Order: sequence, then structure tokens, then C-alpha cells
Amino acid sequence: MKKERIYAKFFSRVHGKEINVLQGMVVGIANIIPGVSGGTMMVAMGLYDKLIHSITHLKSEFKQSMKLLIPIFAGAGIAIVVLSKLFEFLLDTYPIPTNFAFCGLIIGSLPFIVKKVKGHSVTIGKIIPFLVFFAIVILMAMLGETGGKTADVTFGLINVIKLFFVGVVAAATMVVPGVSGSMMLMLLGYYDVILKTINLFVDSLVKFDMAGLMQGVGVLAPFGVGVLIGIGVIAKLIEFIFSKAEIHAYYGIIGLIVASPIAILMKTNWSGVSVFTIGAGVITFGLGWLIANKLGGE
Repeated sequence: MKKERIYAKFFSRVHGKEINVLQGMVVGIANIIPGVSGGTMMVAMGLYDKLIHSITHLKSEFKQSMKLLIPIFAGAGIAIVVLSKLFEFLLDTYPIPTNFAFCGLIIGSLPFIVKKVKGHSVTIGKIIPFLVFFAIVILMAMLGETGGKTADVTFGLINVIKLFFVGVVAAATMVVPGVSGSMMLMLLGYYDVILKTINLFVDSLVKFDMAGLMQGVGVLAPFGVGVLIGIGVIAKLIEFIFSKAEIHAYYGIIGLIVASPIAILMKTNWSGVSVFTIGAGVITFGLGWLIANKLGGE
């Protein structure tokens, strides 16, 4: 594919751990933008199979796996910390145009997944996972926080358990090509609060503010543990599912992607709606669609 050749040419100019850190930064950027799939970017860079292999064979090939995983996760972490401030500002200041941009990114990524099922006949067995995942996403939006509100993360046993499982879900969606982990966090109502907590933690670290650090750890620790465990466990499960029922799995992913813009708009804070914000939203939607189309194109 043309896109893969472009990435290969760029990364061939850098060697060793530097390549992996740069690739990790690209994955981190993709994972923090709702609608952009970190899995898709890994496929484009020729990294996906190697990363999944390193995760699923961590125990048997520990040293070799860590040589890849440490710089990848370090690069992703750097990108997430750097971009968190920007996206917190955009969501707080321009929620409607920002969410329209996310919707454009999501819809723009759809052709990448549709290509995976092209040429296969449509059957009831394939439509069922589409409808199930479509319904799950809409149901999550209906049951979750709405009107721009975010999830409650005040320290407590129930919230710690919730954050752990949210981390597991986010990890599962991060490793599937075409699916955005941050999009799933947004649907669950945790995207904005996780961004704010990352920024609080970094600011507190710079200022040596112990109260802020402890507050950040109370949210990020259970979420992070969930992500790490989720990546390890879910990677094996996803590897198994795609080996046994790849087309059915992609129909489920399509259902998730189609429903996600609806769910995001249901959860958007519309209090500042005006002709200007709708116009700006249409423009950002178009820009998001174009960007996703280029990132996911052949």
C-alpha cells in the first residue's frame, strides 16, 4: 500500500530505539484523538503484528518483547501528555465544533473497515453482531452521563473498580484496527475527566503538589492497571476471535463505528449552540473526515 511505503521510507531513516519511540508517539497521538484508531496507525507503520506478538508472547520472549514494548509505550506516553492540554482546552472552550470534528474522524475511518468485508456476502449471522454493537453503543450513551457532563471519579471503592474496567475496555478497543480507544472513553463519559486528570498530575508533579499528585494517582492508577491487564488479556482474545470469525468481528466493529457519532452528539454539551457553532461544526466535521480518509487510505 502507498501509505505503508511512505511510513516505511520515513522510519527507515531512523534506527533502533528511536524508530520505536517515534512510532509510539504516532500511536499515542492516534489514541488520544477520538475517531482515530491507534490500531490502524500500527498497521500502516508495519508495527501491528510485531506489537501483538510481543504482547501475547511476553512471558516466553520477555527480553525481546520488552525491547519493543518499552520504547513504544514511552513514545505513546510522551504524546498523550503533550496533547492532553490541547484537547482539554478544545473540549472546554469549543465543545460543539470539537465533537463535530471527532464525528468526522470516526465516519472518515469507516471505509477502511468496510474494505475488510467487501466481497463477502451479507448474512443474518453477520448482521447480528452489527446490530448488537450498534445497540450497545447507543445504550451506553443513553445510560451514561449526558449534556457534556463527565463521570464521577471521586476516590472510593466503586469508582476504583469502574476505572479499572474502563481501562480494560479502552485497552481492548485500542488494539483493534479501525476502532478508537479514546472514542470508547468518550462514549463511557471518561474521556474528558481522564484528560483533566493527566494534566492535573503533570502540573502537580512540576509544582511538587502532593495533594494533586495523590488525586491524580487515585484516578490514573486503577485506570492504568486496567489498560495494562486489558492489553495483555484482550490481545490474546482478539487474536483468537479474528482467527476464527474475522468477517463477523468486522461487522461488529462497523456497528460500533456507525453508532459512535450518534452517541457522541447525544453526549455533547449543546448549551452554547448557535448558527456560528453549527457552521464551525460543519467545517470541523469536513476536516475530520478528510484527515481520517487520508490516514486510512491506501
